[in-house]
Amino acid sequence: MKSTRPFYPTPVITIDGPTASGKGTVAALVAAQLGFHLLDSGALYRLAALASVRYAIAPDDAESLAKLIDDLHITFREGLAQLDGVDVSNEIRAEEVGNRASMIAAHPAVRTALVARQRAFRKLPGLVADGRDMGTVIFPDAVLKVFLTASVEARAARRHKQLIQKGFSANMDDLLRDLRERDARDSNRAAAPLKPAADAQLLDTSALSVDQAVEQVVQWYQESSQLRPAR
Repeated sequence: MKSTRPFYPTPVITIDGPTASGKGTVAALVAAQLGFHLLDSGALYRLAALASVRYAIAPDDAESLAKLIDDLHITFREGLAQLDGVDVSNEIRAEEVGNRASMIAAHPAVRTALVARQRAFRKLPGLVADGRDMGTVIFPDAVLKVFLTASVEARAARRHKQLIQKGFSANMDDLLRDLRERDARDSNRAAAPLKPAADAQLLDTSALSVDQAVEQVVQWYQESSQLRPAR
């Protein structure tokens, strides 16, 4: 006899936004506070970008890039990103890797190749997923969709601080130019352009601390939980 109990999918919180908006940090802290799994989708694209450099595949060769992604052995363990069993957590955070990731992400074939990998992160008790199309494409049924943003100046300052702390050289003028170019590329691409989902909560973090942003997202999730029917 089939169960008549209603089925409710594993809850997902999506946090989308442009580069250096703070979505990665906020997503990680929200996941930790709620005891949820975490998906850093940007890391997947950066891993693919790094692999394309290592295997000498041009960023405009969409077919070869998609095949490469299908064959990659990618794992996330204890906060570390591994490519073919080797920790590349620091390498994928370099600016040149991020810029290449933005280039290859413009190809529909590349995005399609990564869809299944991203959706596989959805496991009980829940998932917090950060990226650029989490709420619009990957998890359109998410219980809470958040779109984080901040002024380009605030984002450049954050990115500069992050890079210096990680031991990378950084120039503010170069960062401002790169961010504007990446914003334009991400927002205008044909496949899954960067934009808020129609039902997303908008959160400008320009003047917010990380703790304030996390508190707001958790509050929104708790409010959305009260609106969902009991299981």
